Amino acid sequence: MRREVAEHLIPDVYRRALTEARIDPVNEPDLRDLTLEEGAPLSFTAVVEVKPTIVLAEYRGMEVQHAPAPITDAEVVETLERMRDQHAEFRSVERPAAEGDLVVVDYTLAPEGHEPTTAAGYHFVVGGGTVLPEIDAAVVGMGAGDEREVSLRFADDHRMETLRGKTGTATLKVGEVKEKLLPALDDEFAKALGEFDTLDAVRAEVRRQLEAQREAQSRRELEDKIIDALLTRHEFGVPDAMVMRQVAHQVEHTRERLRRQGVDPDGIQWDYGKIMGELRPGAEKAVRRALLLEAIAEQEEITASDAEVEAEVEKFARASQRPAPAVRRMMEKSGDLDVLRHGLRERKTLDLLIEHTRVTA
Repeated sequence: MRREVAEHLIPDVYRRALTEARIDPVNEPDLRDLTLEEGAPLSFTAVVEVKPTIVLAEYRGMEVQHAPAPITDAEVVETLERMRDQHAEFRSVERPAAEGDLVVVDYTLAPEGHEPTTAAGYHFVVGGGTVLPEIDAAVVGMGAGDEREVSLRFADDHRMETLRGKTGTATLKVGEVKEKLLPALDDEFAKALGEFDTLDAVRAEVRRQLEAQREAQSRRELEDKIIDALLTRHEFGVPDAMVMRQVAHQVEHTRERLRRQGVDPDGIQWDYGKIMGELRPGAEKAVRRALLLEAIAEQEEITASDAEVEAEVEKFARASQRPAPAVRRMMEKSGDLDVLRHGLRERKTLDLLIEHTRVTA
């Protein structure tokens, strides 16, 4: 009964105490010295971490060096060549495989200390770097029907920890060799893309997209330089709970990326101690960045208006081809609406900082 009373009362008392003390905690409370006896008042100590108080130095009128490079003709040509490569066709040939060919192989992989695994009809581009280097090199000179056994060694940083540094063998049998055929870079190629009539129109669109990408990249680089300059002017500690949340977010992002690649993250042995050591410095900087921008936004009374939030929701709705009210309800339920509002506020704060920074070449 005492436990049930405590579970009912403590959250309400804790929330009222936060309001009275004007405390904004960043983690769950560590409850200590709990007293709950019949005929006596409920008392406990709640220890929490809070955001640091940041005394702002001058953040207007700074000077940073930033000179984004313009898009060159060579970059346009390189992009067009990649587009050709993406539209390449492969034709079966009766000759040994060479770099750039696509080979279809059956293989048996036998790593040291592991059960062999086999696969049929596996295909890869020779020299593309998508398979172990020993296998990539072994298929050069092999023709359809040829077999070869090769020794191999897994890299020390292999994504599967149990294979790192291990040796083994691979038995390969080439089923087919295909030669890459690139389309001609002409008006017919442009028409095959479905949106253009001439190659000149494709070139113009490629340049426009590259310039838009360079502009976005330049903006990010300028933001980073301004933030780095500001962080050197502001020394303050950050709550460990916020740093750990940032680390956890990055770990989950990595796990999700593995899932999209078809890898089960739970099947990997994670060295969390090593991961923490590698991620913590970047996570701490990200938290310091967010807190500093938040302090400047409060100083400047920067907010994201309802109209600005609704405009962003409309963009998401159009992109997903769903009604805006439904998207808004979903974002409210998931908490993404608050994230969106916070992101808009941060973007407006960065706009102000860029506006009041002297940028030199």
